[in-house]
Amino acid sequence: MYGRCLKRVVDVVISAGSLVVLSPVMLFIAAAIAVEDGRPVLFRQKRVGRAGELFEVLKFRSMPVTTRELPSAQAGQVKVTRVGKIIRRTNLDELPQLINILRGQMSVVGPRPPLPSQQELCQIRQTNGAIDCKPGLTGLAQINAYDGMPEKEKAKWDGTYAARLSFFSDMSIILRTFRYLSKRPPVY
Repeated sequence: MYGRCLKRVVDVVISAGSLVVLSPVMLFIAAAIAVEDGRPVLFRQKRVGRAGELFEVLKFRSMPVTTRELPSAQAGQVKVTRVGKIIRRTNLDELPQLINILRGQMSVVGPRPPLPSQQELCQIRQTNGAIDCKPGLTGLAQINAYDGMPEKEKAKWDGTYAARLSFFSDMSIILRTFRYLSKRPPVY
């Protein structure tokens, strides 16, 4: 029942409320990006969603406007703007995904949306049921993450989430996400 109906209601309430409350912060970030490096302020990238459908994920742009698209494994080699360093370290670059949630492309909680090139991760999610979940802004793998976590381990956490999907599980992950975000951010 929760996964079919109520989860969408929770997603709309949380994403709409968060967009209203965080709109001044989001406008400030957008202005800072535009002043430092011009437009566009949003980065759009194809990601794999529920049932393997592709959708365009939104993020605040943290790299120079002239940056070419690279696989995520090479992202560490790319120059990041001054504003980009701050928004990445604080995870504020992810805030535009609240729009993806409001559109119904994502959920507040679920497996993070992989790139189409992350074929191993997508294949494992097909076998463990995680592919049937909408991708999330946060998830079980993220709150248990460590640098360099292998895709097989991420997929294991995603499968565990899919098997235990419930309102209480989602609320627990949201609360644990706030605890995770309060830790000292990684240095880029």
